[in-house]
Amino acid sequence: MEDPVHARSPRERARRARRSPRPVTLAALLLSLPSALVATPNLQQTPQEQPDSARADTLTPILLDPINVTATRDVKGIFETAAPVSVVDSTVVREQKPNNAADLVRSLPGIDINGVGANQQRPTIRGQRGQRILLLENGLRLNNARRQADFGELPSIVDINSVERVEVVRGPASVLYGSDAIGGVINMITNEAPSYGTGDVLVGNVGISYRDQGEQVWPSGEVWGRAGRIGYGVTASYRDTENYEAPSGSFGDITLDDDVTVNDTGVRDQNYGAWLDYALNESSKVWGSFDYYRAEDAGFGYVSNADLGAAGAPDIFLRYPEQKVARVSAGYRGQQLGTPIADRVDVSAFYSSNQRDFTFDVFVPFDPSGATGVTVEQDNFTDLASLGIRAEASKLLGRRHRLTYGVDWYHDDSENTDFSRTTVAFAPGAPPQVEESDRPTVPYATYDRLGAFAQVDLQLLDRVAVIVGGRYQNDRASPQETPNLADPLPETSSNDQFVGAANLLVEVLPSLNLVGTVGRGFRSPNLIELFFDGATPEGNGYQVSNPDLAPETSWNVDLGLKYRREKVAFEGYYFRNAISDGIRIAATGDSVGPFPSFQNVNVDDLTVQGVELLAEYMPVDGLTLGATFTWLDGDNENDTNDENNPIGDTYSSRITGAIAYRKPGGRWWASYEVRHNGAQKDSDFVIGSPIGDEIPAFTTMNVRGGIRVLELGRTSHNLVLGIENLTNELYAEFSNASFFRPAPKRTFLVSWVTSF
Repeated sequence: MEDPVHARSPRERARRARRSPRPVTLAALLLSLPSALVATPNLQQTPQEQPDSARADTLTPILLDPINVTATRDVKGIFETAAPVSVVDSTVVREQKPNNAADLVRSLPGIDINGVGANQQRPTIRGQRGQRILLLENGLRLNNARRQADFGELPSIVDINSVERVEVVRGPASVLYGSDAIGGVINMITNEAPSYGTGDVLVGNVGISYRDQGEQVWPSGEVWGRAGRIGYGVTASYRDTENYEAPSGSFGDITLDDDVTVNDTGVRDQNYGAWLDYALNESSKVWGSFDYYRAEDAGFGYVSNADLGAAGAPDIFLRYPEQKVARVSAGYRGQQLGTPIADRVDVSAFYSSNQRDFTFDVFVPFDPSGATGVTVEQDNFTDLASLGIRAEASKLLGRRHRLTYGVDWYHDDSENTDFSRTTVAFAPGAPPQVEESDRPTVPYATYDRLGAFAQVDLQLLDRVAVIVGGRYQNDRASPQETPNLADPLPETSSNDQFVGAANLLVEVLPSLNLVGTVGRGFRSPNLIELFFDGATPEGNGYQVSNPDLAPETSWNVDLGLKYRREKVAFEGYYFRNAISDGIRIAATGDSVGPFPSFQNVNVDDLTVQGVELLAEYMPVDGLTLGATFTWLDGDNENDTNDENNPIGDTYSSRITGAIAYRKPGGRWWASYEVRHNGAQKDSDFVIGSPIGDEIPAFTTMNVRGGIRVLELGRTSHNLVLGIENLTNELYAEFSNASFFRPAPKRTFLVSWVTSF
């Protein structure tokens, strides 16, 4: 997208010039306030001709304002964006070496993690998770209609090693992105070839990292270049991780005398990518890309009942033996066009094939000895083909206002096969009863999402800006004839939605902006919620279909302020997101075979409110201090113990802190980070869990550091060392607590990266 500086008033341009008294590099510009809380990016600028000692004496420390495009579809600094948005850049990826984008952003305010292991972690934003969080790659949706609603798509299908930056919008963004953005958006923006006009360029890096927990070995590399009008790039990574161990200790009512293995947390996965573009001129190009992801033997993680001292409890095993995702994308990007209807045009299209095997085995004993009981083994293969098109344009109106508008269409074509075997042993030594079935749990189906949106950014006064937008969308799920399914097909599900939003930014002082947002969000039920009929993936019941589900809708309000000076930055938000017709699974009161029956239903109200604060201070050049605070509360008709409480499996409060020092010039750096999650007492999810009636508080710490070992011309060799979970504490992220899946014990990280 083009730099919108020509759309700013003279007063605004002058004010921005006063804030940025010296040139900045692109890498430094992309560094964010929140990213400094989880790593130690270079936030200050240093003239390359001066020695390190001179730099420290002559420069005043400056906190830069990172840019983002996800919140408004326009290039804006976070300080000028009327929305709660955070940016984490590639510097943090190299220094933190996260397992995926969810792992990368876990220390941002309002963010939590669901899932364990190297590739199964998924983000939670403001208490919402799964399909309520929209994942994007370069602005195109990754969510599909065939994922379990509580789990959502895997961020790992995008190679985190090739990510330039990750932008996080906390709160609904349905106007710009449609369904599933009711809780927030995570946009993974990948590297591209150098811009046309920079001459013939070849850059890249190769590296390898190792974690002792799980014996994770992860080599990766990427090369990017330009030869005249042609830009190109290739990326590759391969990760091999075994099961990790959790430390001994106590967590609620659980006490582990020895370290235990968290089974099914290993994975062997690989990412490959290629990029090609052709510059039509300096402001427009056509491009294409190919991405491939494959994972083997990934699981949801579990600690054996023997290690938990829970003999006689059900055994539950959930695994993905294999998943393959191939994605081809192409598009046109034109800027500074100056036509009567558009200054910028961005058209993108993709086709993806997502094939995955899923198995779950459950054993429910009839007696503590386990000699009798019922065993359920289920295998599912899903073959999902997706098409998507997004066409977007923007036009400057009267030199002060900007109109952004477009259409998008996404089509999922889902096919699947299922096989299940139920074995019931009523008495020791007696022949068991065995029942087998190849009846699909979900019929073949297509899912179409067609939407149109428009948004106008109005600079009403020099100090007042308003963004107003709306979207119309139709979502349609259509069952198809399905082999081995004798039951009548469910009815087609179709719904129309119109949502709108308004954002206000008022400049009180050159360093202080007030922000307010109000808007509607929505999420249409997916194929699993509408049509699934079979044993639940958690293995604790049987789910029957409900094709009459209505979409979830929400009203969201954010009130906040943003303060930024040369050495200090602060943001604070209060938000309230009230979801109507929230989709929750509920007991029907009946049984199917030996299992209680459940069904997805619409409930009246799912509301989350909270406070998010973050601050950063750079007292001297190179030293950064940062902190965040998050408070979440489920307000369901003043009953936080309501069984529909949407935040019952996330933290109620969280504090993070960080101190980091980077030697001017970037020769070495070091950081210390601490995170404290407050206890969650308002949860029905843990009742009957071995951890007790509440999720206990925990504190975890990390230390990291790096050094530029060698620099020869344009080639540099960098070493990163880290210790994660420094105090070796036994804990589980709150959404992983009731089905107890603890985090790894103290972990040592070493990474080597050579850049050229």
